[in-house]
Amino acid sequence: MKVIYIPAKVKHAGIKELMHKVQIKEKFAIVSTIQFLDEVQELEKEGYIVLGQILGCNTVSTRGSDVEAYLYIGTGKFHPLNLAFTSKKPVYILDPMTHEFTRITEEEVDRFEKRKKGMLLRYYNADKIGIIVSTKSGQNLLNRALRFKKNCGKKAYIFMCNNVKNLEDFQDIQCWVNTACVRILEDDFGVPMVNIRDVETKSPETAVYQATFNE
Repeated sequence: MKVIYIPAKVKHAGIKELMHKVQIKEKFAIVSTIQFLDEVQELEKEGYIVLGQILGCNTVSTRGSDVEAYLYIGTGKFHPLNLAFTSKKPVYILDPMTHEFTRITEEEVDRFEKRKKGMLLRYYNADKIGIIVSTKSGQNLLNRALRFKKNCGKKAYIFMCNNVKNLEDFQDIQCWVNTACVRILEDDFGVPMVNIRDVETKSPETAVYQATFNE
């Protein structure tokens, strides 16, 4: 069976027309996700600073920028929350779907930091872990998961799945390591879970320190 990949990009979102909602006093730069990036990049013609694509697990596009704040154009809060956490700068959100303009609050960042630190502590104190591997094309990181399983120093089990659900049924698993889409952590599965990038190369002390202060 031939597999065809089709880019999932939003067209005609009216982002330029929505910019009148943006009220930011600080010097700011714009970031977005791949779905809106083509239209967002058109804002450079209007004099805006556009840094490019951002991911929940990767804010490299913002490094070295001399701005005082960021405007995230997109949906959800996972990406802008991580940016606020890592940059320690104000992060605003313009949602092209709801047309809402909001700001990530200090309380939201504080909850994000505490949750991340708590999950890391649960992972490092766990003896038995489950490693989630997605069967979806583009998200399947089985080889990475197998290397992690071999080197993590814990009793680990690989769980292959198309959709992540019913994790609470595996009561002997003390913590889950996610190798699929990082936005899975936005959902509350009622179980401890960390992204693999947060634990595969860091010592417990370094990881928890960075989760508390500055990643």
